[in-house]
Amino acid sequence: MRALSKGKQLRVTMASLLCVAMLSACSGGGGGGTAKPGDQPGKAGETGNSNLKPVELIWYYPMNKMQQDQKTIEEEVNKITKAKLNATVKMGPIDIGSYEQKMNTMVAANEPMDIIWTSHWNFKMDQNVAKGAFLQLDELIDKYAPKLKKSRPESVWNFSKIDGKTYAVLSYQTVTERSGFLVQKRYADKYGLNPADIKNPFDMESFFAKLKAGEKDVIPYGISRLGATGGMLNPILEGVTSGVSIYRGDKSLKLVPTYETPEYKDLLPKLHDWFKKGYINQDAATLKSITELQITGKVAAIFHNVLKPGREGEERVTMGGNDVIALYTSGVTLPAINLSSAMGISRNSKNPDRAMMFLELLNSDKELFNLISYGIEGKHYSKVDADHVKSIANGGYAPNQSWVFGNVFNSYLQEGQPSGTWEETQKLNESAVPSVLTGFVFNLDPVKTEIANMKAVEDEYLPSLSTGTVDPAQKYNEFIDKYKKAGQPKVMAEVQKQLDAWKAKQVK
Repeated sequence: MRALSKGKQLRVTMASLLCVAMLSACSGGGGGGTAKPGDQPGKAGETGNSNLKPVELIWYYPMNKMQQDQKTIEEEVNKITKAKLNATVKMGPIDIGSYEQKMNTMVAANEPMDIIWTSHWNFKMDQNVAKGAFLQLDELIDKYAPKLKKSRPESVWNFSKIDGKTYAVLSYQTVTERSGFLVQKRYADKYGLNPADIKNPFDMESFFAKLKAGEKDVIPYGISRLGATGGMLNPILEGVTSGVSIYRGDKSLKLVPTYETPEYKDLLPKLHDWFKKGYINQDAATLKSITELQITGKVAAIFHNVLKPGREGEERVTMGGNDVIALYTSGVTLPAINLSSAMGISRNSKNPDRAMMFLELLNSDKELFNLISYGIEGKHYSKVDADHVKSIANGGYAPNQSWVFGNVFNSYLQEGQPSGTWEETQKLNESAVPSVLTGFVFNLDPVKTEIANMKAVEDEYLPSLSTGTVDPAQKYNEFIDKYKKAGQPKVMAEVQKQLDAWKAKQVK
């Protein structure tokens, strides 16, 4: 690994949020299974390309709920990859609540791995590129994944670039955002919830009160330790980096301190009031994932900022098999930052060329993608019709997270999703108005220490504040005081300086 000189600054695109160290440029080893430029995956039924030596690829990714038949899926996956790539894949799902912590430990220990899931919100790409954890992929994509390169427009590839270089393959799905609630239809019907009455999140108050009074074992509003405030503020504020935002659509690009805005401060007492009334699950501040509770069918509603087309049918699986309706509290937006799910290749990969060939296969082979997404037909899912599938109860494999793995436009639709879901998704992707921050390049290097310190303060205070668990009158001022001491004013001043310079160039 060759470190960059101190004088060379890392220019980070809006796909990045945080950066904690200087960027390292790393080259992967060739290993005994190195492919040659121009090698392509074989056809189904082949025993492997004769010019490819057998290799094993290690793949880590998050899983909302660990699956009983994971080993069976791995065996079936390897029948495909062995035939087409002369490679086997060791699948390493990690529960999503522990994913970042475990991956940080494994990367620091230089454990062997080839393909690693990353995003802008969990095991963040920019932080790991700065540590030298990921290989630069442009040359590998050009040589070993030409179909993959063509399958996404340049605007989508830009989300996974740092300093103009590609470090991950974005899972191609919706690139838009829309906020609101996903609610079990049976409770909405029973307690007279009218979607037209819900204009903002706190219009749900009366519905939650009725649920609390009428359903003893039901959680009206489920939240994990990630909280609710980020999604609720998303239609109003667009984050630039830790604790620094602009009001969405503000062409003046005037920065505001995210956690000192009236909108954020107004949310906290309302959430705390909901928590005290029992509308929110009492373990919210420590709960790593809400999925386990959702699957029981005992969570009536959750809040989400990606209410994409067909989300109701998708969420039906995690709501205990109950029908779901969406209640929108915002319009559709196109954020400047959208690396919601992506795959990078580890600096420790002995076979980065074959890893890239696997990523192309994963994103182009419908049989492989649907096997990993839904399992085996007749055992884990059944066909409703040619395009729709339904999970088999207690089948042993139903991850319900095709968005993690790759190109969802190759996926079956789930029962309840409209037949035009993918067409509508593409339409929204192409028609959404870009963020006023699109194209802004922020050099975080001058404030990387401050951002790391601010992150530590966020981890200490935000889980309890953003879930309503603590009274903001007791903890909010303490949080802001520590946040400022960690360096938030310096970060904000640096971002504003760079934004102003960028804006001046756009005018010219």
